[in-house]
Amino acid sequence: MSSSRAALLRRLVTHRHRSIVSVCDGIGSPQPQLIRHHYSNPHRGYSNPTPDLAGARAFTSLPSTPWPCRPRASLSSLSFSSLVGRGGDQEEEAEVLDMDAGTVRCAANYAPLTPLSFIERAAAVYGDRAAVVYGEARRRTWREVRERCVRVAAALATRFGVARGDVVAVLSPNVPAMYELHFAVPMAGAVLCTFNTRHDAPMVSALLKHSGAKVFLVESSLLDVGRAALKRLADSESNAASIPVLVTISDDAGPGEASGCAADYEGLIKSAPSEFDIRWPANELDPITLNYTSGTTSRPKGVVYNHRGAYLNTIGTVLAYDITPMPTYLWTVPMFHCNGWHLPWGVAMQGGTNVCLRHFTAAVIFDSIARHGVTHMGGAPTVLNMILNAPTADRKPLPGTVRVMTGGAPPPPRVLAGMEELGFAVYHIYGLTETYGPATVCAWMPEWDALPAEERARLKARQGFQHVAMEEVDVKDPATMESVPRDGEAVGEVMFRGNTVMSGYYKDISATKESMAGGWLHTGDLAVRHPDGYIQLKDRAKDIIISGGENISSIEVESVIFSHPAVLEAAVV
Repeated sequence: MSSSRAALLRRLVTHRHRSIVSVCDGIGSPQPQLIRHHYSNPHRGYSNPTPDLAGARAFTSLPSTPWPCRPRASLSSLSFSSLVGRGGDQEEEAEVLDMDAGTVRCAANYAPLTPLSFIERAAAVYGDRAAVVYGEARRRTWREVRERCVRVAAALATRFGVARGDVVAVLSPNVPAMYELHFAVPMAGAVLCTFNTRHDAPMVSALLKHSGAKVFLVESSLLDVGRAALKRLADSESNAASIPVLVTISDDAGPGEASGCAADYEGLIKSAPSEFDIRWPANELDPITLNYTSGTTSRPKGVVYNHRGAYLNTIGTVLAYDITPMPTYLWTVPMFHCNGWHLPWGVAMQGGTNVCLRHFTAAVIFDSIARHGVTHMGGAPTVLNMILNAPTADRKPLPGTVRVMTGGAPPPPRVLAGMEELGFAVYHIYGLTETYGPATVCAWMPEWDALPAEERARLKARQGFQHVAMEEVDVKDPATMESVPRDGEAVGEVMFRGNTVMSGYYKDISATKESMAGGWLHTGDLAVRHPDGYIQLKDRAKDIIISGGENISSIEVESVIFSHPAVLEAAVV
């Protein structure tokens, strides 16, 4: 950098920000050194883009030397704090990106991406429209839901001392509170951790300990499991401060103290201050949720999602699923699973209506669709099979085409064809906890509409391509990291890379590095790639059957068995 240019830059930054600057010359490089500065936005409450990983402390020990899956820019390079002090006027602080081009980054042209912005917009644009419907009588508008979320955030912060990066755990079915907590917890600057409602007390206790949750909200029907989990945790912990505060979630407001809990959810809302400054993320890489894997081969791992990834994956899922403005979404996908495939945020993004269900049957699904004019729903192939095999007495005519997003397991072609006959439009997605849930979609081509039903179902059973928010999906030989031929025959491992891949496994940096070796997320799923580029799963690596020296896909065996009309369910183990 020339001395005159360095002097000019020094005067510019020092004059505007009244802080001391150290300018580093790009030795050996003809390009000017990139100079960064932190900044603040008083309206969004963020200041320095350095990620706050208080809730994900395992990542503070990232190695100083690059390893294959390390991002192009280290986390520290996102901030100029190492070069410039934090003094100066908030309104004027800026980050000089390129002196010659005259470009900066500041509050006027940059805000950390976060799905919290979706509910702010929904409350402003769709404020009087129904946001949440539950049961016969409960209906709340977007303005009301947004206010309730802010009050819960205020209660978490002021009553329980929840700080940025603290973990707030939830054990609940798809009731309105579970939906609200997807916004309320991040509004408090905390990390939402939702538990599988099928977990027993020992598992919940282990996850509470691993997550370090500060508050534990439990829906009333699961209170016995929650209390037993806390007792196990208390028996194993000598430090009482490490035991989270218990808050009950019930359909009717009541004194939580009467049930032996610190508070009741509705009571928190009523007693919370009406004014609270939302704690917007200091950086879009701050953690927003902690999701535990299924633990099929070992104890569940904690998968950390960040605000940026959650925001982008929400958009990718909404686009892949053709969710137009003001949809009506039926909650048959558990919100504890990958944050409900990111649709708590997606429905807010489009100003839709959430129809919450504590439990459901085929009759409840058909009744809800008819009663509320449902346009979208989701579910694993088992849910689709439930709908397909519902007794005639349980069925009701659909008010229109209902779009169904399915994933979690490869759907049998017979189920896809049957759903189409009933009037459902099925969208096939694929992903895993480590990819924020949905990561690929079987993108449908209009010319396929003219094909026979069986052929359409066969094509739709494939996992397809990455959605628009995921950078890339490939099928590779894990030994050579070379892509397999696109012949529909060569089997390799599905791998991802992009902005919607997890930040890492909580408190397990070695597992994080191993899963991202070579700059790709390794899924452990085996697949082929067809000549048209679409991927199709064949098996989990651990489930492949070897017979006579040949690899046999358990998925293909299941599909053949399931194709018989007398078979209701099939599983190869």
